Amino acid sequence: MYSKFSGWDDTIAAIATPPGVGAIGVIRLSGDRSYDIVQALFPSKDLKLQPANTLLVGFLKEGDQVLDEVVISFFRKPASYTGEDVIEISCHGSSYVQQQVLDALIRNGARLAKAGEFTQRAFLNKKLDLIQAEAVGDLIASNTSASQKAALNNMRGGFSNVLHELREELIKFSSLIELELDFSEEDVEFADRNKFLVLIENIDNTVNRLLESFKLGNVIKNGVSVAIVGKPNAGKSTLLNTLLNENRAIVSEIAGTTRDTIEEVININGILFRLIDTAGIREHSQDIIENMGVVKSKEKIKQADIVLYVFDINEMDEEELTIIVNEIREQNPNVIIVANKTDTYNQPVNDRFHSGIFISAREEVGIKELKDQLFQAATGVGMQTENVIITNTRHYAALMEISKSLKEIKGGLKNDISGDLLAPDIRRALHYLGEITGEVTNEDRLDYIFSKFCIGK
Repeated sequence: MYSKFSGWDDTIAAIATPPGVGAIGVIRLSGDRSYDIVQALFPSKDLKLQPANTLLVGFLKEGDQVLDEVVISFFRKPASYTGEDVIEISCHGSSYVQQQVLDALIRNGARLAKAGEFTQRAFLNKKLDLIQAEAVGDLIASNTSASQKAALNNMRGGFSNVLHELREELIKFSSLIELELDFSEEDVEFADRNKFLVLIENIDNTVNRLLESFKLGNVIKNGVSVAIVGKPNAGKSTLLNTLLNENRAIVSEIAGTTRDTIEEVININGILFRLIDTAGIREHSQDIIENMGVVKSKEKIKQADIVLYVFDINEMDEEELTIIVNEIREQNPNVIIVANKTDTYNQPVNDRFHSGIFISAREEVGIKELKDQLFQAATGVGMQTENVIITNTRHYAALMEISKSLKEIKGGLKNDISGDLLAPDIRRALHYLGEITGEVTNEDRLDYIFSKFCIGK
């Protein structure tokens, strides 16, 4: 094991449950000396005689000092999470007790695990590929149903299976191209160029679909920032409070009440939206603080994924609305027009305005339609989290490189270039496919990837 890497022959230990007081805490060990180290603290039974996947209850002791009454779980290699001998100690949830147990394990030969080291060992022992390992981290960090489903799909091998199929097909033809290079002086072709072109186009189509899914994947993983902008007293803060279903922002008839941005998060159909209530934008104010808020509001327009332009339907006409919205679209093209205060408007709204969503934030009219519009703007027409969705920037960057190589290969095949000129681009595509799954990697890259995990995972 770990033939390419050094320093992986020791036994690691870490607290696997979150900090704080709870009913139980779990300390996890992994490595060849797991049984010996725990045996030194649990002398009442011979642990090596215990069958795998069993539990023992008893006292953990260091010398004459009783550390705690614990439950010990055994997982023998290779049928464990890491592929090594793994022992989990469930003790009482006191932070002090957990630390005492961990310190005793370290004094008896264990080493404190680095962030993500258990999952890193699972990867190195081929229990997971790199996509699945990263999905473990995504699942731990998931905070919506959509991010959970996307992470679970990748952890179960959805994305990995797609890439493995692409790589296997490409390797078959690559081997024939490489064989041609061995017989270059005899001018023979082993690879059917027409079939190869069809294969490359199919692979390219799959890669493009994966690249296109990244927009949705990024939304699922990181959420969507929404700047609520408009003139003072348009009802922006009332709309924020209504969307949140709580009085988060101060609402007043006095223009310019909101002087700084207020940010809150809501969940719409499994997607997190970060709502940013901005200061009302008016060009001529004598209030220095309010003017600073206006500057911030304009910055948020540029930075936001979506802009909600809210206006008072009683105070705006179509011509002025068009001018303002066009100005905003110069800074950010993703604008949703929201006509507010329809409860005080006595005429048919469609007679005066031909676009936008018509709401009354105060009376909670049209809020569902607004949420639906936000969801569609963020995700497209719909969201199928059962499909393979790219959520990782590293995967996206590698897929972009693969796409470039495939275009070069397609161009070469159509121009009937020789195998020796096709081979470098094929190797490059294979390299990046392997880099995503971890079949091509290095120790520094792995350390960086797993350093973002929590200790104990």
